Amino acid sequence: MTFRDIFKNSFLEGYATAPITTVTVVVALAIACVLALYIFLVYRVITRKTFYSKNFNISLAGMTVITAALILTMQSSVVLSLGMVGALSIVRFRTAIKDPIDLMFLFWSISVGIICGAGLAETAVILSVILTIGILVLNHLPVARAPMILVINAANLDAEDMLCGIVSKYARSYRVKSRNMTSDTLDLVIELRTDKGAPLIREIMSQSGILSASLLAHDGEVTF
Repeated sequence: MTFRDIFKNSFLEGYATAPITTVTVVVALAIACVLALYIFLVYRVITRKTFYSKNFNISLAGMTVITAALILTMQSSVVLSLGMVGALSIVRFRTAIKDPIDLMFLFWSISVGIICGAGLAETAVILSVILTIGILVLNHLPVARAPMILVINAANLDAEDMLCGIVSKYARSYRVKSRNMTSDTLDLVIELRTDKGAPLIREIMSQSGILSASLLAHDGEVTF
């Protein structure tokens, strides 16, 4: 027996695993399915006010079960696991993640699949509960309110000072973000925070030379 044979036998014996029974597979995949459904529901609740992709949510649930099946398969044979790692290493995903929270859910679903496949269902359940509590608590923490955008189109080229005076009556602070002037019109974009949007718009529109005024709110990032 050569040194290569001795090393090969020692390597395989060190990584020998117990055979995976059908009951083990069914139980592991069943738990993975339950947690996958749980992740599906949590993702739907968390993203109810933002961009929601049903296909991405379904992919999260499916990825949990698929990952659990892969880990179960890898436990049956070290040779098969090495071959599967090599095969999966050539896969490239080019789908852009639109929201950072989607990346967190992606890792969550993969982690739950790995943990369930390794037979540590209790860890997967505890992870899911703690992560859900953390998401809900952080999601409800008070943050600064996003500013509103006031867009004004006026036929009076000298209306900026007058309009800024009106805005200062309804907003503690404001900032002119854009000025666009043509030969006979003035377009202003003003960033402000106010709770009196309707009176503000009505007073602006009551001024002579004002063609249109729009007050826009958004749920994007907040500048502190």
